[in-house]
Amino acid sequence: MNTTQRYFLPLIFVTMIVSLSSCSSNPTARNIDSGTPSSTTTPTNSASSQPPSQIPSVAQLREKSPNQESSKKNTPSSSTPKAVTSKTTSVTLYTSDTQCQKLIPEKVSVPAEQPVRNVVSKILEKRDTSDFSLSGYRVNIKNGIATVDLRISPESKRQMASLSSCEQFALFGSLRKTLTSNAQWNIKEVRFTERGEDIVL
Repeated sequence: MNTTQRYFLPLIFVTMIVSLSSCSSNPTARNIDSGTPSSTTTPTNSASSQPPSQIPSVAQLREKSPNQESSKKNTPSSSTPKAVTSKTTSVTLYTSDTQCQKLIPEKVSVPAEQPVRNVVSKILEKRDTSDFSLSGYRVNIKNGIATVDLRISPESKRQMASLSSCEQFALFGSLRKTLTSNAQWNIKEVRFTERGEDIVL
């Protein structure tokens, strides 16, 4: 009996330790196995969550690009008022022939803002010569009467009184005919002054 107990007791003890160690190792193996899917699922979730966040950003970019195009399309409308401000009107300008016998009508375009002043300027430019020059002028219209006040330049070699009859016809006749013939201005009479003093023709 003693010999059998000597061999049996260690054998039982060894089998108990082995069974205990196998039982304790299985749960750890199961935990590792069960843990691995959880570890693998987290990256897949994070990876799957990234593309949806990117898709709205692309859609937002696509939504922004038509707005930019529409804003570009709206910009030309700002240039249209500029074209409106530079309107011109057609008027009839009368100039003398070479023999100073008659006045020849000519259609010209002038800025619509101050047509009378601009057409007077065109006529005076043609009469400005090297020995007879004007430094300025004013046009005043009241009760159908237009008063054209001329200013002789201090450097001008000639004065109003020295103008020939042909030159007077070309200057004053052209101004008078032009201002009275354009019916839209309602000018019936034209007076000429030099620095406020009447010019006697």
